[in-house]
Amino acid sequence: MTAGRHALNFHHVDAFTPRPFAGNPAAVYVLEAWPSDAQLAAIAAEHNLSETAFIVPGADHYHELRWFTPTVEVELCGHATLASAHVLLNELDGYSAPLIFTTRFAGELGIATGNGRLWLDLPAQLAEPLDHDIGDIATALGGQVVEWRAATNYLAVYASAAEVAALKPDMRALARYSARTNLGFIATAPADDGAHDFVSRYFAPGHGVDEDPVTGSAHCTLAPYWAERLGRTELSARQISARGGELRCVVDGERVHIGGQAVTYARGTAWLPEEAPA
Repeated sequence: MTAGRHALNFHHVDAFTPRPFAGNPAAVYVLEAWPSDAQLAAIAAEHNLSETAFIVPGADHYHELRWFTPTVEVELCGHATLASAHVLLNELDGYSAPLIFTTRFAGELGIATGNGRLWLDLPAQLAEPLDHDIGDIATALGGQVVEWRAATNYLAVYASAAEVAALKPDMRALARYSARTNLGFIATAPADDGAHDFVSRYFAPGHGVDEDPVTGSAHCTLAPYWAERLGRTELSARQISARGGELRCVVDGERVHIGGQAVTYARGTAWLPEEAPA
């Protein structure tokens, strides 16, 4: 049944969680060389996870890394980077920390280990107050936003975690707005559980992901915002999607260190056509 097809192994990893069925799932492929972009996109669409990561290992701890949603290649993905590091360090032989992933759009991303977590070294993305009206998007997102900012995503700040948890956005309207701006939407508020500093949710229907379970890259904006607001650089965060996830954040100048755990849920083999799909 598999004659004439090419086998590629993959791992299914739940990131930003110590247990399966929580956090954010990602498929991770370790490749010998890059196939066509069309084939990478087709593989990601077949998995239909928020991101599928592809690694081509190199020398001296440097490895190429790309990420695809079911519909587009993305410039930065935190949870699939965490999942990729987990696979190299825990599922395969011959790799050790620290790791450095070289990417097409986000530069070099470092991975270290410490305190039982993998730590991502990501670029800070500072959100600036908006200088234009966004009444239509505020209606689509819902709730009573007390502050709007924007960086590589829109940042909507709410007064309470309960308001963020209760949001039921109009995904079609958000997708239309995202098509014009190429930005996703972060909703955040102070935490009220005594264990975390802030909570968030993330919506990216324009990128094929209505709600992302746990979004490491969003914390490149969230961590600097809350560090300034709370007056400290070390923060504990929870993304309050249905699956939920835990993140530690340390703001260090123009970088944000994001710590999390990951667990392998499954391993498998994909059987691909020898030529990329049209």
